[in-house]
Formats: sequence, C-alpha cells, structure tokens
Amino acid sequence: MSSLGNFVWGIADQLRGVYKPHQYGSIILPMTILRRLDAVMEPSRDTMRDLAGKYDNPNLLASRVRKECGLSFHNTSEFDLARIVADPDSVASNLVDYISRFSPNIDVFERFKFEAEIATLAEKSRLLLVVRQFAEVDLHPDTVSNAEMGDLFEELIRKFAEASNEEAGEHFTPRDAIRLIVDLLFAEDDKALETGAIVRTVYDPTAGTGGMLSVAEERLLEMNPQARLVMFGQEINDQSYAICKSDMIAKGQDATNIRLGDTLADDMFAGKTFDYCMSNPPYGVDWKASTEAITAERAATGVHGRFAPGLPKIGDGQMLFLTHLAHKMRPVHEGGGRAGIVLNGSPLFNGGAESGESEIRRYLLENDLVDAIVALPTNMFYNTGISTYIWILDNAKRPTRVGKVQLIDGSGFFTKMRKNLGDKSREVTEADRKRIAEFYRDFDDQKREAAEHSRVFFTTDFGYWTVTVERPLRLNFEVSPERIEVAVALAEEAKGPLATTDAARLRGVLEDLGTETGAKRYVDRAVFLGVLKACLKNAGLVLGAPASKALWLALSERDETAEICLDAKGKAEPDTSLRDTENIPFGWAPPGKTGNSRHGEDHRDEVIKAYYDYEVKPHVPDTWIDHAKTKTGYEVPFHRHFYKYVPPRPLEEIDTDLDVLVKEILVLLQEVEA
Repeated sequence: MSSLGNFVWGIADQLRGVYKPHQYGSIILPMTILRRLDAVMEPSRDTMRDLAGKYDNPNLLASRVRKECGLSFHNTSEFDLARIVADPDSVASNLVDYISRFSPNIDVFERFKFEAEIATLAEKSRLLLVVRQFAEVDLHPDTVSNAEMGDLFEELIRKFAEASNEEAGEHFTPRDAIRLIVDLLFAEDDKALETGAIVRTVYDPTAGTGGMLSVAEERLLEMNPQARLVMFGQEINDQSYAICKSDMIAKGQDATNIRLGDTLADDMFAGKTFDYCMSNPPYGVDWKASTEAITAERAATGVHGRFAPGLPKIGDGQMLFLTHLAHKMRPVHEGGGRAGIVLNGSPLFNGGAESGESEIRRYLLENDLVDAIVALPTNMFYNTGISTYIWILDNAKRPTRVGKVQLIDGSGFFTKMRKNLGDKSREVTEADRKRIAEFYRDFDDQKREAAEHSRVFFTTDFGYWTVTVERPLRLNFEVSPERIEVAVALAEEAKGPLATTDAARLRGVLEDLGTETGAKRYVDRAVFLGVLKACLKNAGLVLGAPASKALWLALSERDETAEICLDAKGKAEPDTSLRDTENIPFGWAPPGKTGNSRHGEDHRDEVIKAYYDYEVKPHVPDTWIDHAKTKTGYEVPFHRHFYKYVPPRPLEEIDTDLDVLVKEILVLLQEVEA
C-alpha cells in the first residue's frame, strides 16, 4: 500500500509549478476517486451503456443497473478514462462529460469543484499527463481491496495535510485505534455476530473519510463472511464527505446513507437509531456556529432530546457528540445498542457539580449507559500527543455489568513505530488489542495482572456532593480619620449606594461622631449601628438600607476577635470572603468504617453530616453548612485509580550525578577559555 500511495503521490509531480504542494489534493484525490469508480464500472460498462440507451427515467435506470450490474450507481457517458486518453485533443470536454453523467448519488466531484480544476489543468497543458497516468493505475477491487483503498485514501490525505500544515487527524482516525474500538464494540456480541446471515447497522456522526465504517465492516466480515453491515455517516467537510461517499459506493453501500452537514446543528438521521455507533469528534473545538440550532432544538425537544442532559462550555463541543451517540443507540426494546467514542481527558472531570459537563456525566452514569472507559497510549493520533480515551456506551448491559463501569488502563500497550507519522509515534498492534480486549471480556479486577490494568466500579462511585461551608462574619467598627475618608470618597466619587449622599454633611456627621467616641473601637455591629443611626438621625441625614450598609462597611474591618454579626432573624451572617466548598464522595466514611456509594442521594444528609463532623468542625468550630447550596456532581478521576507511587531517588544518588555534571561543565569551560 505504501508503494501504491507513493506512485499516486508521484503523479503530483506533473502539477509542480502550476499548483503549490498544499493544492495537490484538489486534483489527486478526485482523480483517485474517479479511477476507482472507473475500475469498479469496467466489467459492467457495456451493459450499463445499453441500459442507458433503453431507459430515460433515472429512477428506472438506477433500478435496472442495480439489478443487472450489482452497482448502486451508474454513468451514462460514452466515455471512460481509457477512451478519454485515446482522444488527446478533447480530453477536457470529454472528462467534464464523463464526471457530469454520473448518477445523482455521485455528487463528490461537485464538492471538489473539479470542473474548475480540469479547466486549469487543460490551460496549463497538464491534464492529459495526469489523466493518462491515472488510467494506468489498476484500482480494480480485485487488485486493491476496499480496506486497502481506505488505507490509500488515508495515506494521501495525510501527505496533503502535511504539505499544507493542516491537522491530518481532522480527516481520519488511525486504523489501529479504530480496530480497538471495533473489537470493544463487538466484544459483547461476538457470538451473535459469528453465525448466520445477520444484518447490523453502524453509524458515525463524524465520518471523515469513512475509516471507522470501513474497519467495522472489515472486522465483521472476518468474523462472519455471511454478515452484512449497513453503514451510515454524516460529515461536515466537503472533501472528506466526497471520499467517504465514494468509498461507500465502491463497496456497494447505499450512497444516500452518507450525508453532508453539521451533525450538531442538523441531525440528518433524526429519529433513526443504530446497532453500533462510532465517533472521533474534534477536541477543543467550539460549537459557536451551531449554538443557535442546538439551543433551539434543546428547547423544542425537552427531556427527550439528544442535548437534554446538559450543554458543555462553548469552547469544547466533544461532549455534545457523546450525548448525541447516547441518543442514537438502538432502544432496549429493539435489542439495544452500543457506542464507542474517542475523547480527550477533559470529559472525565471538567466542569464542577451541576455544570453542563457534570450533568452530562450524571445522565450517562445514572442511566447506566457507560460500560467502559479505556485509556489509550499517548502519541496515538496524527495531530496530537495528548492522552485520549475510548468511552464504550451500552444501554442493554448483560447482568454482571449492570450498574457498573469498567476502567481499563491501556496506556502501556503499544509498539513504537519505526517512523513517526506526524505526532503518531506509537501503534496498538493486534497483540496489544487482544490484551486490552481480554481485560474487557474478563471484567475481573481481582486477578493480580488484571488489577494493574482494570478496575470495576459502581456507577455511584463517581458521584459526589459539593457542599458550601460558611464562616460567620466578624467585624470591628471605628470612626477613625482613615475610615471616614473611605466613606466620604464613596459619596464624592458618585459610586455605589452612597453616590446620592451629601458628602460634606456626611463628613461632618462622622467627624463629630469620631470626636465624641474618640479612638473607641466597637466589636459588636448591633451596638455600633445603634450609635451610628442615632447620630445620623440627630443630623437629619436619612440613608436607605443600601446606603446605610455601604457606610458601615466602609467603617468596618474584619476581626476574628469581634462578635458574630447576626441577621434580622438572629442567625449568624456568613462572611463571603471565607466561604469554602468541599467535595464529598457518595461513599465517604470515616477511617475504620466502610462507606457505600450505592446509597447515593438516599443517605446524603447522613454522609454530609458525618464528613463535616470529622473533617471540618474539629478544625474550624464556628463553621456551618448551607444545605441550600449543596450540589450533586459526577466525575471520573481515571488516573487516581491507577496511580503508582514512585519514591524519589536518594539524595546521595542525586548528589553524585550533580558532581559528575559539574565536572563535565568545568572541563567544557576550560576548553572554551583555552
């Protein structure tokens, strides 16, 4: 495949000078697609032309071609690449005729705006050279399998992305990562998939060039040659869509199942669900362009919509694809569905309790939809070296997995590549995939080896409460010159509630009060306010509640030795500057006792009180919990469960290394001075 990719890439040499390297893809990719379709139609060419002469009705013609040629597309042109090359004087017009006479389901050349490129190539005398070389490439399915064709597309796109400094990973996912996702998806259904002429559906809302769909079909046919996988996909990028659709057509799939559009803004398979769903959505990409459509859909569909669980921050839309897939799994009463999606680390923990992200996790976990989360090795993808994770969703778990989530640390199962491809320097080999799949199938974290890589938790183990811990407000009050200046400044600068107060009169009142009380400091707010109000009243200065508060705050200072400030109901008033929060796991218990996360919300007050009595009150006795502010959250602290403590090196060893380095530096300095 590498040699074929290099050969096709080599054709781009004919474009040098006319096009810049980052523009080669606009020619090479559609020509590769055209040559593939040309080769697929070759055995049926004469039959197809005869049928085109008999049937004017496009629908009837498509039906007859499907029946007699076994193809879901056709071309009514008298030309093919061989005939076009045979007439050098009319290459441009004949090629335009050829691509324009494909059946309506072949709209890929329009997406590439290929007619304009044909005109440019013809003008620069490059068209015949390019067409002739492509006509010599044998891309017939008997020579280049569907899987190999997918690999060819992948390699070409990667090369063009590198040439233009684009992110290759935006267009496709590495095959080794896809194979692992497929293995995990099929793991629970392998017995059912291996027998009979079964039919299953698979869907990818971020289809790219169709790599996930292709690998899923390839794997299913390996398991059961009689099986049939009906593929569906949606893609927002025109060129990726064109490649994906062409690949599906060449495989005999229904071309209308691949659709162009923004999945988040417009679900083109609304109301349809699938046996399997797969996706590798973009990471850290905002969803501003889709905001209006998403919020409108959420309001219209209510609790039954795909975005009902919550909306993440506008800067990262990957969790929207997570809820989208949860919505697209086949319902339980129809047999259930499974989904696999690749995400970065942020969906595991970002967002506090009751944020959009936390509410999405809460929905998935409380509805028992999360089956497993697998950590992948770093440097697995072409455009990023960050940590990534496969989430496996299942709405019809087998009994032993009900109410549980399996975490698998697969980050150490990889093989170093001989040559990096972008950021990708590691691959998950077949042996690595089998090990990870074995951990998944065993679903056992008690075995010694499995315990290092697999953990099983109850869904409630990831729940917690965020409680607000308050401390009382304690203030002292003094009508000193410094504090008077602060209060008067608020009035003079026309800021806040004191803005309408007569600053001069206020200064006089406060100076008189300061003279009367001397340097006296009040530690009880109620006593001080009584004195202050009486003084203001005697001076005929009336302040409303907001202005009065602004005044006494200006004359106050926090003081841990002062009396607690009480509100109108006689309750301690909280000091917002000392407010703190605590996250309490559902299953928390004091040391020596066993907690139970499965009690969840039923034991909320009991667990929170026990935590407060043990962890907070002994250290800060005057605190209390404001239960009205308590929130429920969910997060998956993945690495905490696989953390291994590595003690630091002995100081003697570090000192020895430093001595060696110092000596080396001194030698180098002596050489420089010499």
